[in-house]
Amino acid sequence: MKTGLFFGSFNPIHIGHLVIANYMAGFTGLKEVWLVVSPHNPLKNKAGLSNMYDRLEMAKLATENADHIKVSDIEFGLPQPSYTIDTLAYLQEKYPGREFVLIMGADNLASLKKWKNYETLLKNYEIFVYPRPGVDVKDWENHPSITITDTPQMDISSTFIRKALKDGRNVQYFVPDNVLSFMDNKNMYR
Repeated sequence: MKTGLFFGSFNPIHIGHLVIANYMAGFTGLKEVWLVVSPHNPLKNKAGLSNMYDRLEMAKLATENADHIKVSDIEFGLPQPSYTIDTLAYLQEKYPGREFVLIMGADNLASLKKWKNYETLLKNYEIFVYPRPGVDVKDWENHPSITITDTPQMDISSTFIRKALKDGRNVQYFVPDNVLSFMDNKNMYR
């Protein structure tokens, strides 16, 4: 079973994430997509991250009606910061019948050479890449492991949502209603 792994902080999850996950599950031949909530991305500052269990819960709320999108906390029990190559090794061992495919944005692909054991990733895994505004990935277009997809682009980010909430702005429609309620109840990002 071909399973896409979409790693992220999801701080918070928003419609851009959901559009990407849904596109990958519905238009690329993947059977399902797992949103892998990362406790700490080694290339990002941990200071701005909200509680990993709150981020996990928001991802679950956002996908509760999506049969083809699952949420995973697999990295919560692994050493931090989480390195994709280590998580993949663990998942291959735990789910030997699955074929895992990485899902990443063009911005991550552009910095792939900074990743731990990136050559092994390229050798052993397919990578489905979604476009990001203003990011050029021409150097990777002909790589046999890389598939550049036509995922619809939305110039929206978790940073934008957090800033908007901090500024007291309405983020309805940027995040699912049940996620918005969860954030309001916990007074998150205010």
